[in-house]
Amino acid sequence: MESIKISDYMSKRPVIFTANMPIAQAVELFLQAGQIGGPVVDENKHVIGFISEQDCLIKMLEATYLNENHYTVGDVMHVEPLTARPEGSVFDLAQLMTSAKPKIFPVIDDNDQLIGIITRSDVLRAIDDQLRAMYKQGHERLV
Repeated sequence: MESIKISDYMSKRPVIFTANMPIAQAVELFLQAGQIGGPVVDENKHVIGFISEQDCLIKMLEATYLNENHYTVGDVMHVEPLTARPEGSVFDLAQLMTSAKPKIFPVIDDNDQLIGIITRSDVLRAIDDQLRAMYKQGHERLV
């Protein structure tokens, strides 16, 4: 099977977060973008963490019970998230996604700076495109 690069299917304009961003602001970004998680970056666009809707939901519930909302993204983000490289194989990432929890991987360049994200849906689309192309190619040979 031909290798498909992550860069061919990644989103180059993901919603990103900063550690000092209030959780409420992160929730607004999630709701506007329809993204379920995203990288947390520093001022140099280095990925320093990852936050998900689920992380926000937990803290928003706590804030409701305690009647206070002072949490920041840095309070709940996962540190040292798994990342991918643009030249990496979609198939290798798919294998990793079957055993690892992340549904979204930040994609970083050689300077470890964020250049995009790739989601499980992106990976499924890439594999589906590959299978369709193989089927079409095989079907054309038979006709």
